[in-house]
Formats: sequence, C-alpha cells, structure tokens
Amino acid sequence: MSAPLARLESLKLEFGPEAARERRLLIERLDRADLARAREVERLHEALCFARAYPDDAEVERVAERALARFASRRDLVRHAGALVNSGIAGTDTRYPFFAPTARWLAGRFPDRLTFDPDAALDEERLERLLPLLAHYAETPALDEAPIAAADWLGRLAAPGESAAVFLVRRLAERYPDGFDFERIYEDLDLELRLHPAAATPARGRERSPVGPRHYQRAPLDRGRPDLRVEIARRPLAVRRLSRRQGRDLLDLARAAMVGRARDLDAFAYGSEEDVRLVEWEDGLAFAAIGVRPERRLLLEAVYGFLTLKNRVPIGYVLNSALFGSAEIAYNVFETFRGAEAARVYARVLATVRHLFGADAFTIFPYQLGDGNDEAIESGAWWFYQKLGFRPRDPGVDALMRRELERMARRPAHRSSPATLRRLARENLYLFLGRPRRDVIGELAVAGVGLTVSALLSRRFGRAPARGFAACAEEAAERLGGGPERGWSAGERLAFGRWAPVVLALPRVESWSAAERAALVEVIRAKGGRRESDFVRRFDAHPRLRRAIAALARRGAARL
Repeated sequence: MSAPLARLESLKLEFGPEAARERRLLIERLDRADLARAREVERLHEALCFARAYPDDAEVERVAERALARFASRRDLVRHAGALVNSGIAGTDTRYPFFAPTARWLAGRFPDRLTFDPDAALDEERLERLLPLLAHYAETPALDEAPIAAADWLGRLAAPGESAAVFLVRRLAERYPDGFDFERIYEDLDLELRLHPAAATPARGRERSPVGPRHYQRAPLDRGRPDLRVEIARRPLAVRRLSRRQGRDLLDLARAAMVGRARDLDAFAYGSEEDVRLVEWEDGLAFAAIGVRPERRLLLEAVYGFLTLKNRVPIGYVLNSALFGSAEIAYNVFETFRGAEAARVYARVLATVRHLFGADAFTIFPYQLGDGNDEAIESGAWWFYQKLGFRPRDPGVDALMRRELERMARRPAHRSSPATLRRLARENLYLFLGRPRRDVIGELAVAGVGLTVSALLSRRFGRAPARGFAACAEEAAERLGGGPERGWSAGERLAFGRWAPVVLALPRVESWSAAERAALVEVIRAKGGRRESDFVRRFDAHPRLRRAIAALARRGAARL
C-alpha cells in the first residue's frame, strides 16, 4: 500500500474535479488496507486530516470523515498503537506533564481514563510532605508509622475505581480552592500524566467546531506572499459574539486540540467561556478568539488565544498580547497543515488583531523566531517574517540581516546557518503601519511598572501589607472620585483592587480632569469585565494614562 499512500500525499495541494475523484478513490482504498509500519499509519492519518480540513467536495469530506471515525479500530492502528504514543490519533495514549488547570479539566471530563504515566517516576519525597494535607487527621498515625510508600498511599486514599492521579488532582483542587495555590502545589510535583484513549477523549481526527464557516476547496490554494500592509486593513466577514454554551464548546475544543498534540497553552487552560468570539473570513477560515478569566489576566497587557479553524477543523493556534496600540503575536500552524497557506493565514491573523484590538504595531518575541526554539530554527521562521515585512530594531541584528541579504544577492542559493539564525533570533522583530515608535510591547519594559509599585508598597505598607492592600483601594477610589459600585462584578472589583497601587503610583492623578479620572475608572473596570479587549480599547483611547504608565515603566526600569 506504499504507492497509493504516496499518491494520496502527492495530491495534497492539488484541487479540481479530477484530483477530487482520485483522492476519494484512494481514501476508500486505503480505508480498507492494512499498513505494515507505524509511520505509514500516521502518514495516512495526516493525509485524512488534511483532506477533512481542505475538502474538494461533499464526497471527499464524507469518505475522509468516515475513515477517521473508524481509525481507532483499524488492525494496523491497534498493532502499532504503542509506537504512536502522543500522535493524537484516536486509539493511542497521550503522555504529558499537563498544566494544573488542564489536569483538573481532564480529571473532570475523563476520570476513568486519566492515570500517572507508569514510565515516569514520582517524587516520593515531595509526595510524602504533601500526604498530611490530602488525608484526614485520623489517618495520620498510619501516615507516620506504616511502612507504605507515598505513591502507594495515593491509591489507598483514592475512592474505589478512582485512579491515584485523579484523586490527587481532585483532592488538591478541593484543598486549595484558590487557583493560584492549587497551581503552585500541583506543578511543584512535576507529574507526568497518561490519558488512555476512549471514544470521547481528545483525538485529532475527531476535532471539529460546532460553529463556523464551511467551504469546499475547488481551486488551488493561495500560497503567494501577501502584502501585509494591504491585508491588515481588511475587515473580517463577521465577528460573532457567542453564547456562554457556544463559548464553552469552543474552549473545550481548543483545550482538546492542545491535549491531542501533547501541548498546553495558558490562554486556553485559563480561558473564559464568556469571552469567546468567532472571527470569520473567506474560504472557510475562522479564528476562535478566547480571552482569559478575570482572575488570571495580566495587570497590563491583554492576552488572547486564537484557535485557527479551516472548515471548522483546528489547524493551528495564535497567542496574542495587546496594549499601547501594539500586539505581540506567536503564530503556530499544526504540523499536518504546514506548507499549505501559512502566509495568507498569518495575514488574516494580523487583520484580526487589528480589528479586535486596534493595533498598528506588531512584534514577534525571540522564542517564536528561534531563540531556544529548535523547531523555529529548522523551519527558518526568522526569514518567513522578514520576507513579510518585519524588521529588527536592534542595530547588531539589523547589520547581520543586511550582511545575509548581501550574501543572498551574490549567491541566491545561500541559506543562513543555524548559528546565524540563532543570532538573528535574539531580538524582537517589528512591523509598524505608521511611524515607528518606542511605546510598544517589546520595547517598553512593563516590568518597570511592577518595580515602581513594589517600591511604593514597601515604603508605605511594608510592616502591614494586608492592611495596606485594603487601604490602597480606598485611597485610589478617593483620588479618582469613584470606585467599585453595587453593579460591579466580582472580576471588576478584583481588577480595581489590583490596579489600586498603580493609581497611587501615578504622579498627581488627583489633579487630572474629572473626565480623565472617570475614564481611568472605566479602564480599570474593563480589565475585569467580560471582554478584556474592551480594556485595551479604553486604555489606548486614554492618552494621559498611556503616557503616565509609560513613564512609570521607564522609571521602574531604571531601578534595575
């Protein structure tokens, strides 16, 4: 079956009536085949996933869906399942040190399928220190004296039929209802979990959004290099504000998409089902823009995760951080879908960010470019963004880029070495729609705001910090002439308490006009509101606040 499989793969980027007919016949033939090697099974699965996201017509979509639906029962899959761990294929295990909220989500959704990874050693010393916090006090004589290993104790403490892993996650979540405490305690254990396959567990061949545009690919894909300055100005076809239930469904899909690839992402792990919008573009492309729960939001920047959907199938994700009319973007296309239309989709990412957050400056963090990221080095990510118009602002990196461009001009076959790519990737890249400026993410040291606030709190409340925090909120409300009122949500009140020391650090904020102070109250309230993008819009529309926060950042950075 090697020849039919290779032919199916070669048809990946060919579309039209003849290609559709041949693709359908090959899928039907391979659906009945018994492949000899694990790698062939995986290759077939990837070809089916691609055909599902980029179907020529209803018939191709139908046969691809059918083949994927029964993939777990294939004889070759069952035979090679052990070699396909972490492939995300239905019928195979996933093993990964998931973040605390993801572990909790898995324990709640799939309690009969979640265990510790048997191949990963548990830290007995850490578990032993933790056991008294998990057990009833009446069990302490046994904990103190019985010759039972800490890992074995977890099995004894668990309910009948409950795995030690599920017990630990659930008991810690009960013991530490504050999510921050639960996260620190759980992740300090450095646990490797194993998710056993079942009909409902995350699997890449089953992923599909219940909402979003549908499209049949009847013409060749647009694989050209877009003009970002033109494309960013485009507006999406629609931005759908989803109900809480629809938001929960898409958030679950985003989490499952990461689990099925042995990954995790904070923006999805801490996602808010009340802050999910579907941004729709042409040709079946859409982004599920997912905001973070109020208690997990950063003090300043607004972080969103986008799940990229093609024909309602997840094909990648985006992590976006926005403030000061700027955005830092991490862009990832899942391996199955690379080599198709990455540049075009990226242009839609930037247009989506501009539409939602009003950004006119964009930056890429060094890790995304290859600093400590071998995958980005191998893919040549730095030059992908450079060719789209991004440029370095660091003089040394700019000089190195120019030398490399000169080499390419003299010898078109020249390619930057991995060592050169790593040097290029040490600093951010930028794209400005207007005049370049310094008050943007990546240039402005927002850590300086925290340092300034820390100095203020130490100076004024160092001996009684708890009392000081409450006093900050009262004094901030007094200076602003307003604060939390009866109609404010818990998230909005939390945001005001967190921002109160920042308000006190703002020089002479009480001398601002009444309108400026009232607008600042609304900025803070929006930080804890339903959609954090509202905070970005309000903050960026407050010029005096922008200047003041930038000044705090610079002043605090000088303390380093």
